[in-house]
Amino acid sequence: MADAFVSVLLEQLASITYQQIEKEVRLVVGVKKEVAKITSNLKAIQAVLEDAEKRQVKEAIVRDWLEKLKDVSYEMQVVHHQQGGEGSTSTAAAAVTKKKVCFFVPSNCFCFGQVSRVIHCRDIARRIQYLSDRLNEIARERQSYNFLNTERVFEQLERIETSSLIDLSKTFGREDETELVVGKLVGESSQEERNPLIIPIVGMGGMGKTSLAQIVYNNEKVKLNFTKRIWVCVSDPFSEIKIAKAIIADLNKDDAPNSNDLQPLLKCIQRNIKGQKFLLVLDDVWTDDDRKWEQLKLSLQSGLVGSRILVTTRKEEVAMMMGVTSVDMIHLEKLSEQCCWSIFYHIALAERERDESKVLESLGKDIVKRCNGLPLLAKVLGDALQEN
Repeated sequence: MADAFVSVLLEQLASITYQQIEKEVRLVVGVKKEVAKITSNLKAIQAVLEDAEKRQVKEAIVRDWLEKLKDVSYEMQVVHHQQGGEGSTSTAAAAVTKKKVCFFVPSNCFCFGQVSRVIHCRDIARRIQYLSDRLNEIARERQSYNFLNTERVFEQLERIETSSLIDLSKTFGREDETELVVGKLVGESSQEERNPLIIPIVGMGGMGKTSLAQIVYNNEKVKLNFTKRIWVCVSDPFSEIKIAKAIIADLNKDDAPNSNDLQPLLKCIQRNIKGQKFLLVLDDVWTDDDRKWEQLKLSLQSGLVGSRILVTTRKEEVAMMMGVTSVDMIHLEKLSEQCCWSIFYHIALAERERDESKVLESLGKDIVKRCNGLPLLAKVLGDALQEN
């Protein structure tokens, strides 16, 4: 279970960009060095976690070491949330499966979003320094336990391909956000002349952006409002050809040109979009390079008034590149503790025997408090407990 904490934390660590803070105040230039040290220590610690998890059952000293690691991981998540991690971010994506958490950590990013006051920046810098020192001590301690090293190969993995499919019985919370997004999709707008209207959902990794997009995509009002609905998992890198082919596959695959050139693909989109009131979901967009977006956008302008493009992204810069002001962005906030508990319980405890489930509920609720409103962490920790 400590592995779950560390893996999600590494994803969050990958979302701090020093450039914004350094632009605001020169006092925190040391943050970059500390973040690199934290990331390095976490990777080294994660390499021995499999052995540590096994040994903690019989060795109290190892169990205490793991508890210290969890405490530091939790405090780091709190720091990340308190400084506004939901804002302008560029996080690494965690590929969460039943058996493991796969991720990559970019070498040049860690984002605290907009920091408006010098004192706030200095406070965050000091807290990072303090947590870095604590983690450094934990990393040194691991060497005295002679853990077996089961280091995984950390590589740039492709992100999981998303689709529009979702099991609504396994979704919890986000009712207000769902109503808001559905209203923007099916309602009239004062900006209809900017056809198609772009609606961005912005939030840090693991906050539930894709799930929210899937929920509204399958909403009955939304289904009735559009003649065509298209789902494209964009991810990184932003490939105009791949995206164009995915759009055509949903529009009219029989009309798809046998070509890998962008021009005929865009012409095909333009031809098949004409006269259609469409909803296009672009999930997990990372690039804020308007040159990559411009040609694709032009091919989508022949649809009927009322057409919409729903974008999910971790970066406000992406939405701004698409011509959306911050006022029109939908920022996802943390999930309530009750909703995180529902996610965790459904995964980890719902199918256990009643007596066993009752025994584990107290432990589960303590774990959920550490999730700090992050749905991904509730899912990862639920999976971890289910496997034990």
